[in-house]
Amino acid sequence: MPRTARIVLPNYPHHIIQRGHNRQTVFATEDDCLYYLDNLAEFKQAFNCKVYAFCLMTNHSHLVSDPCDQPDKLGKLMKRLAGRQTRYVNRIEGRTGTLWEGRFRSSPIDSDEYLLACCRYVEMNPVMAGMCGDAAGYKWSSCSTRLARDGCKWLDFDSLYLGLGKTQQERGEKYAEFLSGAIIEEEKLIILGAVQRGQLTGGGAFVDEIEQKLARRVEFRGQGRPRKAGK
Repeated sequence: MPRTARIVLPNYPHHIIQRGHNRQTVFATEDDCLYYLDNLAEFKQAFNCKVYAFCLMTNHSHLVSDPCDQPDKLGKLMKRLAGRQTRYVNRIEGRTGTLWEGRFRSSPIDSDEYLLACCRYVEMNPVMAGMCGDAAGYKWSSCSTRLARDGCKWLDFDSLYLGLGKTQQERGEKYAEFLSGAIIEEEKLIILGAVQRGQLTGGGAFVDEIEQKLARRVEFRGQGRPRKAGK
């Protein structure tokens, strides 16, 4: 079956998942995580992409990234990240072959309705997987930075997050309230289903907007809106 063409849009955030080949472990040690994040910081600057959220799990990574005005930069960013991490792990483990699935998965996000929800979903992954009880305490995600507790100096902040407060402390407190709210099952299914299928993360109005921009029909499943921060 032919692969569906990936939808990558300029100046929109995208939820990205890249999994290990056959779901094998890709982040076995702290050094593995540090190496990946160092490269992410380097390549996001090199390709002029924004990164709003990230989380490194044992056998996959989540990113929320915006390619800005050049959508092809998203694929270049992910290709460079995957290639460098593969060479690093193969050298350390004395092995050859691929580390990742052949193709990362991505979904353009409706910023107004779903961006904060997607960031929360990404940062809550370790909690949902039973790896920790508190997302803020997980070392390998953007959560503590968005809560204004730790500093990931290269992380970008989107306009919705910045609108949560006048200071970083206010924004962190408001985001903490949002993070503590239960993620309803429908919201999880929409966010995960969209990225797995390469569809849009958003509602009908967002689909109409993108179809007009692309001048073609866009496959879409799922409806509903996430609960907004501060509501």
